[in-house]
Amino acid sequence: MAGIERAATLVERAEGEALVFQAAPRGDAHAARLEALFTEAREAEWVEFLSECDKFEDEIRNEISKGKFTAAELDEEEHSLERMRRWFRDLRGRDVFQAPSAEVAELRLKECGEILEDFADRVYEAGGTP
Repeated sequence: MAGIERAATLVERAEGEALVFQAAPRGDAHAARLEALFTEAREAEWVEFLSECDKFEDEIRNEISKGKFTAAELDEEEHSLERMRRWFRDLRGRDVFQAPSAEVAELRLKECGEILEDFADRVYEAGGTP
């Protein structure tokens, strides 16, 4: 399976050791069920990630509405985005069968970066950084 090979490659890139065993499910239905269960679990993680993207965007909007253009707030939001980027990379590495929401999550993460850039511009314009 291409997904298994991809997972093994990721493990080896991280200087880990991947041991791949050949096992045969009891028919195509079992193989399909295993893949479906794995993908379902990743999809749930992507949905949670997307929810976090929404919260990030809401937080930035809230700070803009308050006019809270401070260096401390910008630093906090930069840390939040970096945490989301790490989470995205980790999740993408585990998503060997490519769950449906993975592409949407990638776009949302990019949008979050753009939202933060806009917020940073507002902070700089307001003189919120030293």
